[in-house]
Amino acid sequence: MLWEKKLAQWSAAVRARANLPARLTLWDGQSYDFGTFSGPSVTLHVKTPAALSLMLQPTLDNLGEAYVKSKIDIEGKLSDVIDIAYGLAKTSIDKPGGALQNMARYFTHTKSSDKKSIEYHYDVSNEFYQLWLDPNMVYSCAYFENGDEDLATAQLKKIDHILTKIELKPGQTLLDIGCGWGALVIRAAQKFGARCVGVTLSQNQFDLATERVRAAGLQDRIEIRLQDYRDVTGQFDRITSVGMFEHVGRKNLPAYFKRVQELLADDGVVMNHGITSSDPEGGGVSYGGGDFIDRYVFPNGELPHISLALQAMQQGGLEAFDVENLRRHYAQTLRHWSDSYEANSEKARALVDEEKFRIWRIYLAGCAYAFENDDVAIYQIVGRKAGRAAKTLPWSRRYIYDGTSALNAG
Repeated sequence: MLWEKKLAQWSAAVRARANLPARLTLWDGQSYDFGTFSGPSVTLHVKTPAALSLMLQPTLDNLGEAYVKSKIDIEGKLSDVIDIAYGLAKTSIDKPGGALQNMARYFTHTKSSDKKSIEYHYDVSNEFYQLWLDPNMVYSCAYFENGDEDLATAQLKKIDHILTKIELKPGQTLLDIGCGWGALVIRAAQKFGARCVGVTLSQNQFDLATERVRAAGLQDRIEIRLQDYRDVTGQFDRITSVGMFEHVGRKNLPAYFKRVQELLADDGVVMNHGITSSDPEGGGVSYGGGDFIDRYVFPNGELPHISLALQAMQQGGLEAFDVENLRRHYAQTLRHWSDSYEANSEKARALVDEEKFRIWRIYLAGCAYAFENDDVAIYQIVGRKAGRAAKTLPWSRRYIYDGTSALNAG
């Protein structure tokens, strides 16, 4: 058969080019090795001939689709599976981004479409996220100060790291754009004495965050809103945005930061924490990974390069004065999430259908690989309104670590 000849040629090419410790088995018992080994680390079981067209063009998107649609099953340690997937993709794509991936990705973003995208991703169910997140349900990169912290400790350290960076003080007002399940605003009110507003587009997040604020007895200091940040009015001493600007859209970033600038008090401080592309051309996640994420995980998500984010901040009237790369921290965070997901796989399967279970399984493990290997990055950017005197800037970053006041030193 023609496909048998193609499979033989493909497996031989992979062996010669990459020598991967993986085996492909077919529904009829035939098998093809992608390397020389005593036993494969990973076995890909092709369940139907319909999967062959995807397997013979093994981008991350095609391999991911074959798996989530149950056209193939995988056997082996999940981290090894992801390594093999990248290895196969690299043998079939000469350039990391592929012909289309090198083109910047743009989507139309409206309040309605953004709300639908957020609901698709975050409103799976609160119980689903509770299976693999920390007890405070912080769904963003943790901060491993020493590298050996457990996830819950590292997530609290991340929140404290942010709130210390912006020098949040008792009585100040804080707006948290994309507040999730409320962990940051609760910490800001309890430990730092701030008065907070948290906004989200997810009904599930709004409901649980409101419940948590009530349980903590902080209704007088925290207001959770089901609201688009573009509809917020007033001014705030401090603004945080954690894991949200990926949904804004590259073309909309200047307008996003302009709106943040308008909501910020004249002497206020803003912190933007977000995932960025490692491709300076804005191609997104390489080897077809971005296409898979857009279709199955984050509809309409766009990752800017850090240079574009900084440019957009300036265009929006904000001056960046502290930039920190947390890529190593996110790789560690995602390993924790992926391990927890695997440990709770049966419970996860009881909450979602098989396709959704498989999507999240490879998404979490695949993202850990991407951050580990500089396919994507993540930055915290601290800024303030542009045009202020140089003497209002800190001399050093020491205040972030020892807690001394620095931002308004004379």
